[in-house]
Amino acid sequence: MNKGICIVTVAPVRAESSDKAEIVTEILFGESADILEVNKNWTRIKMHYDGYEGWMDTKQLKPVTDEEIAARKVTIVTEDFASVMMNDGKTLLSIGSEVEFPVVASRRSHNLRESIALTAKEFLNVPYLWGGKSFFAVDCSGFTQLVYKVHNVKLPRDTSQQVEVGESLTFVEESQPGDLAFFENPEGKIVHVGIMLDNQKIIHASGKVRIDTLDSTGIFNKEMNKHTHKLRVIKSIL
Repeated sequence: MNKGICIVTVAPVRAESSDKAEIVTEILFGESADILEVNKNWTRIKMHYDGYEGWMDTKQLKPVTDEEIAARKVTIVTEDFASVMMNDGKTLLSIGSEVEFPVVASRRSHNLRESIALTAKEFLNVPYLWGGKSFFAVDCSGFTQLVYKVHNVKLPRDTSQQVEVGESLTFVEESQPGDLAFFENPEGKIVHVGIMLDNQKIIHASGKVRIDTLDSTGIFNKEMNKHTHKLRVIKSIL
C-alpha cells in the first residue's frame, strides 16, 4: 500500500516531520496522495491533485492500494460546506473535498466566469492562513486553486506556478471575471495572486478574503488609502 486518502476534514501538510514545521499546504478530506516515506507518526506524501509534497500526521491518512485508487469515483464538494454522515457520526466537509457518494447538487451558474466570481465571493471574510486551502482558512494561491478546482479547472498550488498558466493581458481594462492578477515584491518576485471581478475589482486573500480595486499600479486598499500590492501581470486562463 503506497498510496493514501485523507480521512479528516482538513490536514496540514508540513515542510518537515514536526508539529513545529511550516505548513506548506493542506490536504482535504478524500484527496489522495502517493506515500513516499513513513517516519513513525509522520508520513511524507505527494498529492495527486497538484504534485505537492510534504509531511502529514500518519493517523490522518488511510493507506490504500493502487487498485482502490483506480476504482474510485469521486464527487467534489462544490458548496461552501457539506454535512455528511460517516460511520462514526456527522462530519462537516469544506468545499473542494472529495467524496465517494452523492452530495448536494451544485447551485452554480452555467456561465463559467460568472460562476467562478460567485464562488469566490462566498469566501469573503474567510481568514488568511499561510498554507491554508479550505473554506476554514486560505492563503492567496490556495484560495485561487480551490475556487477553480470546484469548476474542474486545475491550477498548480503556488503563486509562482500559477503565473505560468494562461495568456497575458496588455491592459487592466481588458480583464474579465475569472482572470488571475499577479503581484510582485520589491525584488520582482511573484508573491501574490487574486481573482478578477467586474469593474476592475479583485478578490484576494490578504489578512482575510476581501474585495479591493485594481488599477495599473496594483491593488488599492480603500481602508488603508494606499496601494498594497504591485501589479505584475493579469492572465486569462479560461
